[in-house]
Amino acid sequence: MTDLARPDRAEVLEMLAAFGQRAAEDVPDELGSLELTWLIAEFEQRYGIEPDLDDEAFEAVRTVDDAVAVFRAAVLAAGGGAVDGGTADTPADATGAAVTAGAAGAARP
Repeated sequence: MTDLARPDRAEVLEMLAAFGQRAAEDVPDELGSLELTWLIAEFEQRYGIEPDLDDEAFEAVRTVDDAVAVFRAAVLAAGGGAVDGGTADTPADATGAAVTAGAAGAARP
Protein backbone atom coordinates (compact mmCIF):
# COMPACT_ATOMS: atom_id res chain seq x y z
CA MET A 1 0.00 0.00 0.00
CA THR A 2 1.32 3.42 -0.92
CA ASP A 3 1.97 5.71 2.04
CA LEU A 4 0.61 8.93 0.58
CA ALA A 5 -1.00 11.52 2.78
CA ARG A 6 -4.34 12.66 1.46
CA PRO A 7 -4.22 16.29 0.36
CA ASP A 8 -6.09 18.67 2.59
CA ARG A 9 -7.51 22.13 1.96
CA ALA A 10 -4.31 23.84 3.15
CA GLU A 11 -2.18 21.89 0.65
CA VAL A 12 -4.55 22.62 -2.23
CA LEU A 13 -4.52 26.31 -1.30
CA GLU A 14 -0.71 26.18 -1.23
CA MET A 15 -0.66 24.67 -4.73
CA LEU A 16 -3.06 27.33 -5.99
CA ALA A 17 -1.06 30.10 -4.32
CA ALA A 18 1.95 29.13 -6.42
CA PHE A 19 -0.20 29.81 -9.48
CA GLY A 20 -0.02 33.57 -9.63
CA GLN A 21 2.60 33.86 -6.90
CA ARG A 22 0.23 34.88 -4.14
CA ALA A 23 -0.33 34.03 -0.51
CA ALA A 24 -2.60 31.08 0.28
CA GLU A 25 -5.02 33.39 2.10
CA ASP A 26 -5.40 35.40 -1.13
CA VAL A 27 -6.65 32.41 -3.12
CA PRO A 28 -10.39 32.70 -3.83
CA ASP A 29 -12.65 29.75 -3.06
CA GLU A 30 -14.08 29.68 -6.60
CA LEU A 31 -11.88 28.07 -9.27
CA GLY A 32 -11.72 29.03 -12.93
CA SER A 33 -11.01 26.43 -15.60
CA LEU A 34 -7.42 27.64 -16.08
CA GLU A 35 -6.72 27.42 -12.34
CA LEU A 36 -8.28 23.97 -12.19
CA THR A 37 -6.27 22.71 -15.17
CA TRP A 38 -3.06 24.01 -13.58
CA LEU A 39 -4.05 22.53 -10.19
CA ILE A 40 -4.66 19.10 -11.70
CA ALA A 41 -1.23 19.18 -13.38
CA GLU A 42 0.39 20.19 -10.07
CA PHE A 43 -1.44 17.39 -8.22
CA GLU A 44 -0.32 14.84 -10.82
CA GLN A 45 3.28 16.01 -10.47
CA ARG A 46 3.26 15.90 -6.64
CA TYR A 47 1.37 12.65 -6.21
CA GLY A 48 2.11 10.77 -9.42
CA ILE A 49 -1.63 10.10 -9.67
CA GLU A 50 -3.93 11.17 -12.48
CA PRO A 51 -7.41 11.94 -11.12
CA ASP A 52 -10.17 10.25 -13.09
CA LEU A 53 -12.13 13.27 -14.33
CA ASP A 54 -14.42 13.06 -17.29
CA ASP A 55 -15.80 16.30 -18.73
CA GLU A 56 -18.81 16.27 -16.42
CA ALA A 57 -16.68 15.73 -13.29
CA PHE A 58 -14.23 18.43 -14.42
CA GLU A 59 -17.08 20.90 -14.84
CA ALA A 60 -18.40 20.01 -11.38
CA VAL A 61 -15.18 21.12 -9.67
CA ARG A 62 -15.93 24.76 -8.96
CA THR A 63 -14.42 25.38 -5.53
CA VAL A 64 -11.32 24.55 -3.52
CA ASP A 65 -13.38 22.10 -1.45
CA ASP A 66 -14.56 20.34 -4.62
CA ALA A 67 -10.92 19.95 -5.71
CA VAL A 68 -9.91 18.61 -2.28
CA ALA A 69 -12.65 15.96 -2.47
CA VAL A 70 -11.59 14.86 -5.97
CA PHE A 71 -7.90 14.70 -5.03
CA ARG A 72 -8.58 12.77 -1.81
CA ALA A 73 -10.66 10.29 -3.77
CA ALA A 74 -7.84 9.89 -6.30
CA VAL A 75 -5.32 9.16 -3.54
CA LEU A 76 -7.68 6.68 -1.88
CA ALA A 77 -8.40 4.98 -5.20
CA ALA A 78 -4.65 4.63 -5.74
CA GLY A 79 -4.38 2.89 -2.37
CA GLY A 80 -2.78 5.80 -0.55
CA GLY A 81 -3.65 7.85 2.46
CA ALA A 82 -3.98 6.74 6.02
CA VAL A 83 -7.43 5.55 6.88
CA ASP A 84 -8.32 7.82 9.76
CA GLY A 85 -12.01 7.19 9.93
CA GLY A 86 -12.62 9.79 7.27
CA THR A 87 -14.28 13.14 7.57
CA ALA A 88 -17.78 14.34 6.96
CA ASP A 89 -16.99 15.15 3.32
CA THR A 90 -14.77 12.16 2.54
CA PRO A 91 -15.58 8.95 4.41
CA ALA A 92 -12.69 6.53 4.86
CA ASP A 93 -14.39 3.92 2.68
CA ALA A 94 -15.35 6.31 -0.14
CA THR A 95 -14.34 5.36 -3.64
CA GLY A 96 -13.23 7.81 -6.28
CA ALA A 97 -16.51 7.34 -8.09
CA ALA A 98 -18.58 8.04 -4.99
CA VAL A 99 -16.75 11.23 -4.09
CA THR A 100 -16.58 12.39 -7.70
CA ALA A 101 -20.30 11.74 -8.03
CA GLY A 102 -20.80 13.71 -4.82
CA ALA A 103 -18.82 16.60 -6.25
CA ALA A 104 -20.84 16.40 -9.45
CA GLY A 105 -24.03 16.52 -7.42
CA ALA A 106 -22.83 19.72 -5.81
CA ALA A 107 -22.41 21.45 -9.15
CA ARG A 108 -24.05 24.79 -9.49
CA PRO A 109 -25.97 25.77 -12.62
